[in-house]
Amino acid sequence: MAPVDPTTQPSTDIDKERRWRLVLGADDNDQSSALSADDKRLSKALNALYDHDAHKGRGSLSRSAPKVSSWLGDIREFFPASVVQVIQRDAFERLGLKNMLLEPEFLAAMEADVHLVADLISLRTIMPEQTIETARQVIKQVVDELMARLEQKTAEAIRGAVNKSKRSFRPRFADIDWPRTIQANLRHYQQNFKTVVPEKLIGYQRQSRRIVDLDEVILCVDQSGSMASSVVYSSIFAAVMASIPAVKTRLICFDTAVLDLTDELADPVSVLFGVQLGGGTDIDQAIGYCETKIERPGKTHLILISDLYEGGNADNLKSRIANLIRQDVNVITLLALNDDGRPSYDAEMAAHFAALGSPVFACTPDQFPDLMATALKREDILSWAADQDIKAIRADSAG
Repeated sequence: MAPVDPTTQPSTDIDKERRWRLVLGADDNDQSSALSADDKRLSKALNALYDHDAHKGRGSLSRSAPKVSSWLGDIREFFPASVVQVIQRDAFERLGLKNMLLEPEFLAAMEADVHLVADLISLRTIMPEQTIETARQVIKQVVDELMARLEQKTAEAIRGAVNKSKRSFRPRFADIDWPRTIQANLRHYQQNFKTVVPEKLIGYQRQSRRIVDLDEVILCVDQSGSMASSVVYSSIFAAVMASIPAVKTRLICFDTAVLDLTDELADPVSVLFGVQLGGGTDIDQAIGYCETKIERPGKTHLILISDLYEGGNADNLKSRIANLIRQDVNVITLLALNDDGRPSYDAEMAAHFAALGSPVFACTPDQFPDLMATALKREDILSWAADQDIKAIRADSAG
């Protein structure tokens, strides 16, 4: 059945009555001819969540995994995925359904998204054994979807950014600079075939894969509860970049402890299962660990992903960041890496970082590949952000 949107239906008297009955919530015994059987199912599904009286007894979701699974099936039938995800989150908040994530049957019925992955990560230590494998399958589904969406763009952006100044006239196919190649071969345009037959290929010369030649990227990710969706996206991007020989990638997650997940990047699902969401925040300790991994500051890009609410030594953190920037480490601070809108962050710390010379702003997953390309080319990050209509934090914005 197609998703229901009563507001877009023709305005006949019957349709008006139907819309009002759906908005107000139809009773199970409603005999109105304006409501079809599917309309009544839709109303019943919404009443189970949004009708206050329903929560007291008849029509509620209760705590039964089969009943909730059936309810989720109805919701998915009537609404698109984006709306289903909103309704699921409402159910968690209104009815305390997070307990149901411990039930395999309920979990298998959920509409999987980044927020669900974050919930599963945070709950996995208390999951019964029979639920963990279902949880892993759900997480893998989301990871595979994100990889399909983000992998190619990220790989192309990073490969294109590395060593673009050196040209090759015998490039591999993936390294061909198509705009320059087409421009150089316009005189070979074939009218009959309406295409250019290139006589000369122009591309990028690949860097040596020796470790001394590689740019190094360190993703240092706050895994406190408020950063949950950012952790998921960061893990995906770290796994993608780790598969690209042109850069050396590290993934460091932290709360009050530091977790180096670099060796797990071949399997992003294992990375996410290694994350410990929640707890306090010690950014200073995490940056201190990152310092020990930096061998060539001028070739290192440190991407700190945090809301900057420091629970550790704030003054020492500021000194560390200042010292890294003086050493020519490319320090970029992302207040969030997600699609969730304007993040909450420590405005004073953000303004101080900006004053030190670290660009500070929030970034969406679709913008991140271009951000990394800009960083690897050592171009002006703030100019790039302005072109993307991203509002960066100013040094004088605290208070």
